[in-house]
Formats: sequence, C-alpha cells, structure tokens
Amino acid sequence: MEYARRSTVGAFLGPLLAVVAMSWFANDIRTVLWLAVGPAVIAVALLVVVVREPERHDDDVAERTRLTFASVKQLPRQYWQVVQLGAVFTLARFSEAFLVLRAQDLGLTIGYIPTVMIVLNVVYAGVAYPAGVASDKFNRRTLLMAGLAMLVVADLVLALATAPAHAFVGTAFWGMHMGLTQGLLSTLIADTAPATLRGTAFGVFNLVSGVALLLASVIAGALWNAVGPSGTFIGGGVFALLSMVGLGVAGRDSGSDE
Repeated sequence: MEYARRSTVGAFLGPLLAVVAMSWFANDIRTVLWLAVGPAVIAVALLVVVVREPERHDDDVAERTRLTFASVKQLPRQYWQVVQLGAVFTLARFSEAFLVLRAQDLGLTIGYIPTVMIVLNVVYAGVAYPAGVASDKFNRRTLLMAGLAMLVVADLVLALATAPAHAFVGTAFWGMHMGLTQGLLSTLIADTAPATLRGTAFGVFNLVSGVALLLASVIAGALWNAVGPSGTFIGGGVFALLSMVGLGVAGRDSGSDE
C-alpha cells in the first residue's frame, strides 16, 4: 500500500510539473520533453548506484523456483480464474491515453492536457486506500462490481461529453474504477498463488493483462476512426456491462462471493 501511494504521488506531481513547464515555455512540447530527460537520468543513476538487492541466505536462494512452463502449470485453478477476470476487466478498460485524446477533442488546450492525468491519479489515490480497507471487511466481488459500475458511468459521461469539464468528470469516475479494482486484483493474485511462485504469478498476470490492454486499445482506436470518440466509449461501456454480467454469473455458479 505504501509503494502504491508513493507511485501515485509521482504520477500526480509529474503531470502537474508538465502543466507548469508547458505554461512557462509557451506550450513548446519539445523543450518540456527534454526537461523530462533529467529526472529519467537521475532515476537510472539511483538504480545503478544506490539501490541494492537485500541480502539472501543460501537456503532462500536454493528454494527459489526457476521460471519454467512446469512451474506455471503448478499455479492453482483459483489463480487462473483471477487472471481471466483481470483480462476481462482490462478489455473493458482500454488505455488512459484515450482520456487525454477525448479531452483534447472537446477543446481542452494542449498546455492543460496533463491535468487530465492529475485528476485521474488524485481520484485513484483517494479511492485506493479506503477500497483496500473495505476489501478486508466487505464482499470483494461486490467491490469489483462497484468498480465496473464506475467504469460504465465514466464511459457514458465521456461518450456524451460536449465540453472539457465533462471530460474531467468522466476521468474522475475512471479513477474511482481504478481505485476500486486495481489493488483488489493484486490482492487476489497474492492470495491465490503459492508463496514460492508469487513472482511468476504476478509476471503471468501482467503479461496477460498487457496483451488484453493492447487488444482493447486496438479495438478502441478502430472504433475511434470508424465511429468517432463517442463510439469508443460506448464500446467500452458495453464491454464493462458484459464484464458485470459475467462476474455476476460466475459468482452464482461458484456459489461464493469471494
């Protein structure tokens, strides 16, 4: 949770500095991007010079499992159900770059485009912690359904938007969806994977989610070109509704809400 909070703070400060830099340099994107090279170089230098792997005992090293297809096959059925669920969620939520494109399409000036990501990450950070607390006390499937409902609302707002302010409202609901679901999916992965295969489990989960995100973004881009921006978000809303139906049916079939 602490790592997620710090990374979200960085995701907030980065776009905020971008807005300031764009204003300072009269919307000269090339200059702003060159400024971003500095922090990137510093980050790499810190990784090389400062960051060190924690010391491991010989027994720990001996017990580590090498990544093989055989080890992947050892992951339990419950884990693969979570992976499938994450893939469906990702198909319903394409790249956040489309939020930026929608805001620009609605007339938001280029210098303030990064504010879209500021809104997204502020809401995400604000919702993630209470969502994590709620997941320890309430039904996790219900929280996932609530997250999908937020995504449907976001898609609807963005599909019907006629002004930049509407894009910010839709982005806020998108951030609520992420706050309700992202940490919960990671928790489910950790809970269903054996401790010795946890790294492999997260690697496979991120691989599948990445492929699903690529596919979702390709579909979203095709809809944008063929139908227009509204068509993209209507399509996303349909995927989200189908995900809600599938999650509800799976819950009834399994007889469990966890």
